[in-house]
Amino acid sequence: MRKKNFCLSAILGTGIAGAVLVSEYLFKFAFKRVDYVPEAGADKQKYAESYWKYVEWFKKATKEHWTFSIGDEEERMSAYFIPARSSSPNVAIISHGYKGNGETMANYAKMFYDMGYNILLPDDRGHGESAGKYISFGWLDRLDYLKWITRVIDRIGTKAKIVLFGVSMGAATVEMLSGEDLPSQVECLIADCGYSSIDEELTYLLKEQFHLPKYPFYPLVSTINHSRLGYYLDDISSIEQLKKNHLPIFFIHGEKDDYVPSYMALENYRATKAAKELWIVEGASHAESYWINPNEYKRHIADYLNKYFI
Repeated sequence: MRKKNFCLSAILGTGIAGAVLVSEYLFKFAFKRVDYVPEAGADKQKYAESYWKYVEWFKKATKEHWTFSIGDEEERMSAYFIPARSSSPNVAIISHGYKGNGETMANYAKMFYDMGYNILLPDDRGHGESAGKYISFGWLDRLDYLKWITRVIDRIGTKAKIVLFGVSMGAATVEMLSGEDLPSQVECLIADCGYSSIDEELTYLLKEQFHLPKYPFYPLVSTINHSRLGYYLDDISSIEQLKKNHLPIFFIHGEKDDYVPSYMALENYRATKAAKELWIVEGASHAESYWINPNEYKRHIADYLNKYFI
């Protein structure tokens, strides 16, 4: 009997150790910063020529490099500010996606720039030129954006009119930011393919990409995140933040999104009681809504801003 108990304990111990090792791998895979932008998926390669033209525009654009410190002086957050072609109080603060950076949002920046807006393109924690060992999936970033908003108001003046715009993780960042006490200069928000919560998103990806169940891996990854970044993953919820939102918000989502499934857009839409609109883009995969028909996308954005950007 003692031998059987020992064997059972050894098997259980091995299983637990294995789960911990797998969870550590998953945490590093998903949360550790990557100092390069991963190549776009096969479904986006057909847009590469257009994308690089926008990047070239961004590189040549007149811009200011903004920073502020987090922690010690060596840890700095980075953003690029592109002044409007002519003096304007209108500002678009654009939040990039997972493992991207401000530069990867050049097409959206050009869209707003052509509408006469000033543009701010931050690099989020763990991305681009900003500090951070780990990606916070919008949760810590939302607090950084409060500082960027203050910098924008300092630069433009108290008559600044700000729209917060984000795609994918950037959309979730905007959604999470919506639940904070925002200055009156922030007038509306646009969230393109944001997730409803990290719980739902990681559970979905565990199944779809790794063929793993939620338990025990999600709680273990959450515990690792708490030890590294100081909060549990259940804290990261667009839905809970949107419940506190009082600003107009436009949700956009690709119908065929298999990375952040479109039902999450419906969850986010239902969560907010403020003025809201929803556009499910037929045939679009993840973060493809702009690329599948740029003119239609720009028209929807312009129509929304004409309605809510006072």
